[in-house]
Amino acid sequence: MAISAQAKSARIGGTAKRVMLVMSSDPFRVSLVVLIVLTISRIHMQFPVLKAMRPALVMTILAAVFAYAKPALLSPRPLLETRNAKLIAGFAALACIGAPFGLSLGNSAVFILNDYVKTIVFAFLIIVAIRDTRDLRTIILAFVIGTGLLTYTSLFVFKVEQYKGYQRLANLDTYDANDLGLVLIVGLALTLLTFQTAKLVGKIVCAIMLIGIGAAISKSGSRGALIGLCALGLGLLLLLDRVPIWKRVLFVGVTGLALSAFAPPGYWQQMSTILNPKADYNWDSVNGRRKVAQRGIAYYKQYPVFGLGINNFQKAECSISDKAITHEANTGIRCTPPHNSYIQALSEEGTPGIVLWILMIPGSVVALVNLRRRLPRAWARGDAEERYLYLSSQYLAIGTLGFAFGSFFLTFAWTDVTYYLSAATAALYVAVGEKKRRVSAGAMAAPPLTAAQRRRARSLVAARMPSRMT
Repeated sequence: MAISAQAKSARIGGTAKRVMLVMSSDPFRVSLVVLIVLTISRIHMQFPVLKAMRPALVMTILAAVFAYAKPALLSPRPLLETRNAKLIAGFAALACIGAPFGLSLGNSAVFILNDYVKTIVFAFLIIVAIRDTRDLRTIILAFVIGTGLLTYTSLFVFKVEQYKGYQRLANLDTYDANDLGLVLIVGLALTLLTFQTAKLVGKIVCAIMLIGIGAAISKSGSRGALIGLCALGLGLLLLLDRVPIWKRVLFVGVTGLALSAFAPPGYWQQMSTILNPKADYNWDSVNGRRKVAQRGIAYYKQYPVFGLGINNFQKAECSISDKAITHEANTGIRCTPPHNSYIQALSEEGTPGIVLWILMIPGSVVALVNLRRRLPRAWARGDAEERYLYLSSQYLAIGTLGFAFGSFFLTFAWTDVTYYLSAATAALYVAVGEKKRRVSAGAMAAPPLTAAQRRRARSLVAARMPSRMT
C-alpha cells in the first residue's frame, strides 16, 4: 500500500514537473490555450472575483506579449498566407475604414477599441501559433475543453425558467440562451473530431460530452440551434465519406436521443413553430425577426457602400428606423439587435461586409470540402497525423456548416466564436502545408535505388506472388 501511494505521488510529481516545463518553455501557447478555454466557456463569469479581474483580457495581453517577446515560438509562415487570414484582416480593415461613413463614428469606435480589437487579436494569435499538426490539435482541444465547461454550467449551474409556454435556460451569466446553443453546435463538431482521434479514455470522455451537449442544446430552447444541429447532422451523413455509415448514424442518434431525453417541458411544441413561421410572433411583431430583417435591408439601402458602421444596428433601430420615427413620445422603444448575422454584416458593413461574411463562413465550408478532396486519399487510413488532418478538414466543414445555418437566426458577425472558426480553418491549411512539405522533403532526401537494389526488389515481389496455374 505504501509503495502504491509512493508511486502515485511520484506520478503526480512527474506530471506537475512536465506541466511546469511546458509552461516555462512555451508560455505563449499555454496562455493561448487558457484564453481559448475562457473565451468559449466564460467559466470565470461564475465567480465575481475572477470576473472583476477580467482574466480573458489579461490572457490576451499575456499571449500577445509572449508572442512579441519570443518570436521563435511563432509560426514561420507569412501571417496572411491563408485565405481565412486575409478575410479576417479584411474585416478588421473594413470596420476601421467604414466607421467614419456610418451612422455613428463614436459608437463604432468605442466598440472597435473595447471589443473588436480583442476579437481580431484573438484570431491572429491562433493563426501565428500554428506550426504543425500538434499545434492545430492543441487549439481544437482547448475549444473542446471550453465546450465541456460550458456544457457543465448549462446542465448543473444555469437555471431553467418558464418562458411563454415552455421552459428554457434564462438569466445566464455568460451567453444568451440562443447564443449558447450555437456555440455548442461548433463544440459538438470538434468534440466528434476529438472522439474519432482519441484513445480509449478520451473516447469515453467525449462520448459523455456528446450526451451532455445534446441535453444542453435542448435546455437552451433555441430554434436556431436546432436548425444548426439539423444542418450539422446532415453534414455528418454527407461529408464523412471515409467514416462508416453506421458510425455517422450513431453520432447523430446519440446527440438526438440526448436532446429528446432531456428536453424540458414544452420544448417540442415550441420547436414545431419552425414549420409554421406565420403563427409565430417573429413574423408580424415590430420587433420580430422578419420585421427586423426588413429594416436591416432598408439600412443597407441607405448606406450601401460601408453600411451603418460596426455595432450601429441597435442605434439605427432607435434613431432612423420607421418604428423610431413613428413611435409615440415618452413611450418605450426597443433598440433591437439584428438577430441575423447575415443581416448584421450587410447592414453594418455594406456590400463589402456581406461579401466577406459569405466568403468567411459559408465559403469556408466549400473551401474545406475542396481541401479534403485535394488531400491524399491514403491519409484517411494513414498515420495518426495524416488521419487527424484528413478528419479535421471534414469536421471543421461540418461545424462551420452548422454554424452557417444557426447564425442566420443569431447576432454573431463580430463574436469570438466566429473568428475562432475562421482562424482554425486557416490553422488547418498551415498544418496541411507543413505536413506536405515534410513529406516532400523526405521523398527528395531518399537516395535513388541502385540497379542491384531494384533487381532485389523485383525478385522479392516475384517471390511473394502466387504461382500461376498452368
